[in-house]
Amino acid sequence: MSSIGIGLIGTGYMGKCHALAWNAVGPTFGDCPPVRLVHLAEVDRDLAREKANAFGFEKATGSWRDLIADPEVDVISIAAPNAFHPDMAIAALEAGKHVWCEKPMAPKFDDALKMRAAARSAGRAAVLGYNYIQNPMIRQIASFLEHGAIGTVNHIRIEMDEDFMADPEQFFYWKSEASSGYGALDDFAVHPLSLIRMLFGRLASVTTDMAKPYAERPLKAGGKRAVETHDIASVLFRMESGASGVLMANRAAWGRKGRIAIQIFGSAGSITYDQERMNEVEIYRAGGPAAEAGYARILAGPAHPPYDQFIPAPGHGLGFNDLKVIECRHLIAAMAGEPAHVIDFEKGVEIERAVHAMAEAHEKRGWVDIGYD
Repeated sequence: MSSIGIGLIGTGYMGKCHALAWNAVGPTFGDCPPVRLVHLAEVDRDLAREKANAFGFEKATGSWRDLIADPEVDVISIAAPNAFHPDMAIAALEAGKHVWCEKPMAPKFDDALKMRAAARSAGRAAVLGYNYIQNPMIRQIASFLEHGAIGTVNHIRIEMDEDFMADPEQFFYWKSEASSGYGALDDFAVHPLSLIRMLFGRLASVTTDMAKPYAERPLKAGGKRAVETHDIASVLFRMESGASGVLMANRAAWGRKGRIAIQIFGSAGSITYDQERMNEVEIYRAGGPAAEAGYARILAGPAHPPYDQFIPAPGHGLGFNDLKVIECRHLIAAMAGEPAHVIDFEKGVEIERAVHAMAEAHEKRGWVDIGYD
């Protein structure tokens, strides 16, 4: 492609992340076609024009369908609420556009399958916004596992906690609506599930408990509304490899800001990582003198690509938006038919299938096997 025409739907937190990534990917990597910010869509034209001016887009519209129909747009970033993902992604793919859609795929599993079918039929890149897998430290963990640094993995513990829904007086909004999905499982725990998928493979069976710390939330106009989603989820799982695991997710965890804590236990050592300290990883290697035993801390640096594309010195650290830039570069590779380190709609359906099996296990109060097609 001589250049890439960008369309963006949605300009909230993640929409801005996409815009920043599209602006930064060329200067950061220096090996991709020029990017042209063509068209931006929001809920009304006035807001769209305001954000288009702020982000650097040429055109603005209050109709996402007009954006999809624009022949100058090659790829569409979808950063709208979860319930809108299926219609937008399918329409974009049917129009011959590549798609970069925020996670999760869709609140309903049937819609996720339709999105995958549309991607297969269109033959276009269809990538989901799982940027944590792009962290050079996560890639270093993958290298440790690939080379047997801790032996055979037998147990995985992973937790994701934030406190953006911890305040019981926070107003009701769309993340508490049933139309958005289950809650912590699909809006939230899909991030650790993406890490599990890329580091260890597929889950085989699960059992789940979900909880609502607050049964209702206040409305801005007065009164209260019942909370329809679960802000806490706890899952026991078995991997296809036979390893056991625990996944815990809490959107109402006071004091936690961006925590994805991973512990990996193997036959010859263990690895620990925390997203709140995303530029470091610790590894324990069994053996050697007992007096010298302990975890070794590794700081991110140019030896952990593509850190070197951002900063020439170790220990300075990457951030969340930098991971989005890396994800954007891999999306461009996928668009060109090159190997790409991404969660596409194929892998995305596997994650969605696991999420729905977890929800089913909660309803049945027992173990559920995950069947893949």
